[in-house]
Amino acid sequence: MPRSDSGESVPQPLASVVIPAYRCAQYIAQAVQSVLGQSYGELELLVINDGSPDTPLLEAALEPFRDRIRYIRQPSGGPASARNRGILEARGQYIAFLDGDDYWSPDHLAKQMELFRREPGLELAYCDCILLKDEKTLNRAFSLQPQKARVSFDALVVEDCAIGTSATVVSREAIVRAGLFDETFMRCEDFEMWLRMSFAGSRMSYHSDANVFHRVSEYGLSADRLAMKRDRIRVYEKLITTLPLSRRQRTTIEKLAADTRRDCDVYILKHLLDAEDYRNALVVSERVKARSSSWKLTLAHVGLRFLPRLFGQLHRIRTRLVDREYPRRPLTGETLLGTEATPTMPPGIRSQNAPPAATREPVGRNLLG
Repeated sequence: MPRSDSGESVPQPLASVVIPAYRCAQYIAQAVQSVLGQSYGELELLVINDGSPDTPLLEAALEPFRDRIRYIRQPSGGPASARNRGILEARGQYIAFLDGDDYWSPDHLAKQMELFRREPGLELAYCDCILLKDEKTLNRAFSLQPQKARVSFDALVVEDCAIGTSATVVSREAIVRAGLFDETFMRCEDFEMWLRMSFAGSRMSYHSDANVFHRVSEYGLSADRLAMKRDRIRVYEKLITTLPLSRRQRTTIEKLAADTRRDCDVYILKHLLDAEDYRNALVVSERVKARSSSWKLTLAHVGLRFLPRLFGQLHRIRTRLVDREYPRRPLTGETLLGTEATPTMPPGIRSQNAPPAATREPVGRNLLG
């Protein structure tokens, strides 16, 4: 039991760990073991099966732990729905989140809870993560994205502070008071949640020890870069329409939304070049050019207008030569048609001109990058 600064014993508050499980049968045992092996003693573990297609394998992997966890099944509703179910079922004063394919070091929870003990009134704590790909260390999250000293709404919205969900412990009262995760989001629901809590006045802090191991996958929800950008735009639009922002905050968020829309167009443009669909690529490049003064995008527009095949060949050659590690997801017709928040295709573009589903090209800093 920890002791106060005066040396007296302090009872540990209960922490409820919530793991949403969807297509993670091969990793779930490691995640559960990392929770049950925590040095922090007062915890309960809830695993929320969010209608996972691999349920038989998932339940087989969980069988050795069934008497030490609370296992809940529900129809698939997405990560926000699964986390909300865990929060509402939890008995703890604090909620710790862990994705089913991530895991913790043994002292992770103890270090997080120490922040709450030392900072009365704190409502969210997070820490650095070790990023893994193919079970090899890529980097640390804070090395790629250094954190501003003070966590605030303004810092979060421009990502001067970035909160990893598997590294987060939050006051249950605070997250319930803020309205829980928005279940209309399949991606970026955590980003939107932290922004909403911060704007409402929740105090947040972090430490720089990397006690969380986060797997970077090309197949999970966050791996679909275009869909992630579109949901990020939806977050910006929700902030603008629902929060009493200052003029400065509104201007900042409107610019972020505009920049992200442009990034979506550039991403689609690259796919159209990969598919040798120069007619539609020219239409998209017109819109991108109107949104940006970049010389690279101006060059792309000129190339598509006057020498489309040559420009396309140069683009594909450069793509093959640069950054081979990360394959680009193919775009379906539905993806190219876009969302209500981000209409990606102007009138006249046929969705059947999207790259064939079998196409996988490396993502690279090509002629448009």
